[in-house]
Amino acid sequence: MGRVIRGRLRSDDGVCGTGNYRDTVGFGVSLMLAFWLLMIKHVEALEILLQGLCGVHKEHLRVHELCLKSGPNLGHVGSEVRLLCDLEHPEPWTVKHVGGALRGSGAEQLSVMVRNMVESKASKNVLRLFYALGYKLDHELLRVGSAFHFKRGARITVTVSSINKMLKLHAIDDTVPVTLGIQVVEVTAPATSENYSEVAAAMSSFCEYLAPLLHLSKPGVSTGVVPTAAAAAASLMSDGGGTTL
Repeated sequence: MGRVIRGRLRSDDGVCGTGNYRDTVGFGVSLMLAFWLLMIKHVEALEILLQGLCGVHKEHLRVHELCLKSGPNLGHVGSEVRLLCDLEHPEPWTVKHVGGALRGSGAEQLSVMVRNMVESKASKNVLRLFYALGYKLDHELLRVGSAFHFKRGARITVTVSSINKMLKLHAIDDTVPVTLGIQVVEVTAPATSENYSEVAAAMSSFCEYLAPLLHLSKPGVSTGVVPTAAAAAASLMSDGGGTTL
């Protein structure tokens, strides 16, 4: 069960609001991450492949993401939280804090990155709550694309999206792409401190299905363009995705 906080808050722009701030989801959960950049001309082929793998239609993704950073009144060690509003389903919002990456020889041997994550659900008034606590808006983005969900040794989610910056504050209809002609592909799966090695292995195994188009890499580590991507994309487009695997 989560905690519900009720109250009236004033943000630093003078706007008042009331609402319930519900804290509901997991704490201390680890997040597995794999990451690629994909040329936009190959996105449709990748979506055909993913749809064939999961056997269900893609989920449309349109998420307004706000990154907040703590002010000096909250201590010497800075913290960062992300507020996510799914514009397809505007409430509840998601409050997410992603910690530093797992380090050490064991982490280096994994093909994916492991991070500690805290995630909660809240009403849309949660932005005012963080303003009242002393957080400041650092930047905001609009992610537009698709999501696919799998159960293959782990609960795996693949998102394929463009990242767009806003030209004006909160102007979700007035954006420009951060990287023109490129989409971001992210693979994530929840794990615990006891089973993250098994989840990492499941993710690596799953990502072998995507090898004709993409090569698995950790965030920030580029593997470059896959030589077989163009041929694989052409084949997928010609047969429309083939059989569900």
